[in-house]
Amino acid sequence: MTSTVTPTNNLTLPSAWYRLNPIWQGGEEVIQQSLPHTQLAPAWQLLLLGDGSPTRHLQLLTGEPIEVDVIDMSLIGSNLDGAPDLIQAVAGPRLRRQVWLRTASGQRLGYATSWWEASHVDEYLQNRSLPIWASLARIRTELYRDIRGIYYGDSPALEAGFNQPGPFWGRHYLFWHHGQPLTLIYEVFSPYLTKYLGATHLSADD
Repeated sequence: MTSTVTPTNNLTLPSAWYRLNPIWQGGEEVIQQSLPHTQLAPAWQLLLLGDGSPTRHLQLLTGEPIEVDVIDMSLIGSNLDGAPDLIQAVAGPRLRRQVWLRTASGQRLGYATSWWEASHVDEYLQNRSLPIWASLARIRTELYRDIRGIYYGDSPALEAGFNQPGPFWGRHYLFWHHGQPLTLIYEVFSPYLTKYLGATHLSADD
């Protein structure tokens, strides 16, 4: 497995992360109730609102191993980094990690940014080129994925990265471990997944 890592200890935030410019967004009440199928189709709701591992879901959908290209590992100190407000649940100083999720054959299917307590990141990401799910599964870490926000929006950087036109669906959530927040994760999925999941929304006649 190959990965591209760009480590830095510069607290001036040398690279941005790819946040969606929302056309629509929803919070916990939307996530609990689900969305109308004319807005987000059932298969896509399972991916975005379910609490299972997205890496595992992508592997099952494509029949290929899912690998990561690490594009950023930045120490950001106590900076809030333009992240969702929940970043304050993760103790500082913090480290930000950005990755592309792709099939072994090279198709990018997802993008993720995660924020960690810098002093503990090596404990949980012993092999930083592995997807987070695979890393935590190796050390038998028990987790709860607490989904807090869902987004539909644009990003020129993600259009270029996925080689797919937007808008895109994304979400953010906390990972909890032993009753404490472990990491905040922001994920966006490629429209390429319509190949496996079908259209992102159903027409009123469906």
